[in-house]
Amino acid sequence: MNSFDALDLIEPIRRAIKAQNYTTPTPIQAKAIPPLLDGHDVLGCAQTGTGKTAAFLLPILQKLSLEKPKGKRKIRALVLSPTRELALQIGECCGSYSEFLPLRYMTMFGGVSQRPQVDDLRRGVDILVATPGRLLDLLGQGLVELKHVEHFVLDEADRMLDMGFIRDIRRVLTKLPKQKQNLLFSATMPDSIVQLASSFLSNPVRVEVHPQSSAVDLITQKVMFVDRPNKKHLLVALLQDPNLYSVVVFSRTKHGADRLARILNKKDLSASAIHGNKSQGARQRALAGFKSGDVRILVATDIASRGIDVDGVTHVINHDLPNLPESYVHRIGRTGRAGHDGVAISFCDESETSYLTDIEKLTGQSLIRDVDHEWHHEAAIPKAREAGGSSGRRTRRRTGRNRQSETRESAGGQRGRQTDDGQDERGQARRGRRPRQAQNRNRDASSNEGQTDEKGQNRRPERKQKSQGDPSRSARTSNRAESGPDNRPSTGDSNQHRRRRRRGPKQQPSQS
Repeated sequence: MNSFDALDLIEPIRRAIKAQNYTTPTPIQAKAIPPLLDGHDVLGCAQTGTGKTAAFLLPILQKLSLEKPKGKRKIRALVLSPTRELALQIGECCGSYSEFLPLRYMTMFGGVSQRPQVDDLRRGVDILVATPGRLLDLLGQGLVELKHVEHFVLDEADRMLDMGFIRDIRRVLTKLPKQKQNLLFSATMPDSIVQLASSFLSNPVRVEVHPQSSAVDLITQKVMFVDRPNKKHLLVALLQDPNLYSVVVFSRTKHGADRLARILNKKDLSASAIHGNKSQGARQRALAGFKSGDVRILVATDIASRGIDVDGVTHVINHDLPNLPESYVHRIGRTGRAGHDGVAISFCDESETSYLTDIEKLTGQSLIRDVDHEWHHEAAIPKAREAGGSSGRRTRRRTGRNRQSETRESAGGQRGRQTDDGQDERGQARRGRRPRQAQNRNRDASSNEGQTDEKGQNRRPERKQKSQGDPSRSARTSNRAESGPDNRPSTGDSNQHRRRRRRGPKQQPSQS
């Protein structure tokens, strides 16, 4: 499809598209817009930078503009986004595409005061772009009403699940009317996404631009093997090359992102960190500085990176490999956008070899091995599997209790390994310990049962004879013997027995 005119879009939207210098629809737009205009549910698989935001916004804007309800504006379209940055990006696109339409939109996210957002809701909006947390918060306060929603979009669904939003998504779905148009877009399509889609999409049209396990073809992907303490030295050495003039560096943790930004700034390499602990204002300033070129390097975590929609990123550097291979696809998608070439460089230490294996398995290609650097670490290269042999244990980095457990297992040698039938050897030892103790106790008991003491009497009868020698015990026994069949005292002693029980034990005279 060579023109937006062939997509049957109304004139105000075509004018807005032209103002954005869009001339030809991207593949995801050409495939998704027609079924959306026809009212079908859509399940879309497209990586970042493919134009999928316009693919779902343009038909929704057109349908809303043609259906003008009476009275106060009500939320008729809901777009759910995993992060604040991505919600802001979608909101900006919504404003650009609806420039010549009588529609009102708003963006709702946490980390800021809810008062301005509540005021916007009271004035009435047609399109709401929100993150799950703040939306559920205001729903709980009765400040948001979703019963008029006609179009529901779940964007970046795979990232939603990675961030643990599955329960929040299902809670939001219970607040929506059953009759509506549903859209789900995701960069990857694992089984968990397919199951989620089947729970609320009705006979969806599946639109897939890239196969599930393919990375962006225009990106050159390299891996450099380095010992963990030397990663920062290798990073500084790479960034001192002026050809890397717009770089996103990924860290696995928020603390690591801050630390790397400090190290780079001390080396006169302008860098800003962006992660979930930063205030919304700080995150927006960091993104604005990176977009304008004032900041050359942006150090980010996976979650915060979802809103980084910047053209011209030349390089992505994975200081830490992600523990989920799908996150690798998201990360490298920050470069190589809009038809430009890009480079993705990943650092790999000994603890990350299994992550590298998973990434290469998902993408279906081996990353280029770059060993020509000062800090090359041969031990970090994944060992090739021997034919017919064991694939070896995977050692993944863990934190807290899991990491301590793995350390104990590795120190224990064979302990904790799995046998051929899949059973845990350490578990067998633990399960077998208790029965052996019980057997020892039973054996001791059986051996003692036939033993005699110095007087030649059996030990068990001795305890029985001792109890018979107790006067109080024998008295109680005789009372029970005199009891009738209903376990009450005999008639002759009944009154005396009751008086004895009422009086209780004889009291001792108090001493003055």
